[in-house]
Amino acid sequence: MNKLSADVSLSEVHGTIDTKINGPWWKQLFVFFGPAYLVSVGYMDPGNWATDLAGGSRFGYALIWVLLMSNLMALLLQNLSARLGIVRGRDLAQANREAYPKYINIPLYVLAEIAIAACDLAEVLGMAIGIQLLTGLPLAYGVAITVLDTFLLLFLQRLGMRRMEAFIIGLIAIVGLSFLIEIILAKPDLGEVVTGFIPHLPGNEALYIAIGIIGATVMPHNLYLHSALVQTRKIQKTENHIRRALRLNFLDSTIALNLAFFVNAAILVLAASVFFKSGRTEVASIKEAHQLLAPLLGSALAAKLFAIALIAAGQSSTITGTLSGQIVMEGYLRLRINPILRRLITRLLAIIPAVIVIIISGEKEVDDLLVLSQVILSVQLGFAVIPLIHFVSDKKLMGKFSINNITKTLSWVVAATLVYLNVKLVYEEAAGYFANPGNLLWKSLILISALSASALLLYIFFHPWFSKQQQSKSIQLHGEAEGLKELQIPVFKQIAIALDFSERDQKLIAFAIGQGNEDTSYLLLHIVESVSAKLLGKQSDDYETRKDQERLDFYKTQLQQKGYRVNTSLGYEHRTKEIARIVKEEGADMLVIGSHGHTGLKDFIYGETVNAVRHELKIPVLIVNL
Repeated sequence: MNKLSADVSLSEVHGTIDTKINGPWWKQLFVFFGPAYLVSVGYMDPGNWATDLAGGSRFGYALIWVLLMSNLMALLLQNLSARLGIVRGRDLAQANREAYPKYINIPLYVLAEIAIAACDLAEVLGMAIGIQLLTGLPLAYGVAITVLDTFLLLFLQRLGMRRMEAFIIGLIAIVGLSFLIEIILAKPDLGEVVTGFIPHLPGNEALYIAIGIIGATVMPHNLYLHSALVQTRKIQKTENHIRRALRLNFLDSTIALNLAFFVNAAILVLAASVFFKSGRTEVASIKEAHQLLAPLLGSALAAKLFAIALIAAGQSSTITGTLSGQIVMEGYLRLRINPILRRLITRLLAIIPAVIVIIISGEKEVDDLLVLSQVILSVQLGFAVIPLIHFVSDKKLMGKFSINNITKTLSWVVAATLVYLNVKLVYEEAAGYFANPGNLLWKSLILISALSASALLLYIFFHPWFSKQQQSKSIQLHGEAEGLKELQIPVFKQIAIALDFSERDQKLIAFAIGQGNEDTSYLLLHIVESVSAKLLGKQSDDYETRKDQERLDFYKTQLQQKGYRVNTSLGYEHRTKEIARIVKEEGADMLVIGSHGHTGLKDFIYGETVNAVRHELKIPVLIVNL
């Protein structure tokens, strides 16, 4: 865990994809394609399947126009998010941190993390249900298996951003092809499907389903994600290049989100063709849909494709959810933790409630848990959309790339619609709970939370008007530029060198000598890691301990013959703690240590000595790549 020094989004992949490509237009276009596909998986994750299935099974094709309208809303907001990242070079979390005071950013950060955990809950349940439907494993086992995707994400991050994008696009293709085959098997009446694009609502119950579809469409974490992903492209900060990037990202978003619309529409059309037409209008759960597909379509392939698509949708969503978590934590807190630890924390926050519900209430309550995750996501939406619109409307910060009045009006209409629908959805869910007697404590907590959230939402909305001069930033990004004053060049009196007794020792010693002067003394240290040393510590006198001391003395003699002042020290037991202890006790004012360049799984095997030692010491540490 460490504080970030570089203030860029996703620093390990920031600006790693060069957009200066010579050749035909389609090659230039291809360079910009990718970010929107990672974003689009949030619009086809397992959390959206229930509303699509309910809409199709109960009302046939009548609500396809709602899907189209929600897709257009998503396209508008995602393009605002991409605009923020391209023009200002800031993701939404960073922009919030710079605009709002700390006491506002802390609850915004907490709400964003809750949204990511809720989204991950839907993905865990979706994948677990898919595994169960495909293999017959109990749901609790499927939930546990989803922990393993932590290592898949780690592997993909090592391969680079383009390969991760290719993997996600591959999963999207699996989902899309699965439903294409399902639609071919279902043979829907295309004439009737077209009538679904005519806006109409067949009753109040259809209105409720429509609210659910729209309310679950735009995911708050996607707005954080898109504003960061576009920054993986290296874009020159000139007017022509920025305009080109905005155009191509708009095209990227249009294609990707239309694919997401196709998947959602395919689920609704499938439900309408198979369930609504056969009179099974009560089908709303994923399991019911899977069980009825094979007998109603007369093909076992349909049920298998449904389960495969569900697993692919959950897996792709969980990867982008983790990236969103990294963006939110780094953006608000300027804090980075190990990606595996970050993934495990997020995943466990999703798995624990899922397992508890399954153990206590059984698998029948899983669909209610899916609905709860969507309600939690709905509550967070306004806290992401409203700041985003303010930021891209600000002429002072966006310059000539701020959105025009027409786009601004449309954006506020969309924001108002989404906030209203989500508030209505939450209100109706809460009303049923408050109607029951008892639980006074929980009702009080819910009421206080609702009032606090409303106050926070109002503050964010009115902030630009009562804070024209942005003086209360929670963290100043950069202070005023000042000329360099007289530089104090450090002089090191004693430099410690951590040796591993390999052919690389010579390189380490050479680098250490390069940092010193004629008055510098050098401390050669090595940690004995034999079984005897780990058990007996300083009392160890085994063969390895004696040989290690002999080698230190050999190096010492050679360096003394060259005119250097040298001391030696052996450490025992725990490598990291011993290096830090010796350096402190000997009073060294610099440490030179080698890095072997292994990362990820090898860190678990060999240990992360360099990072652990660096955090233990308050002196400069020179890391030499061996």
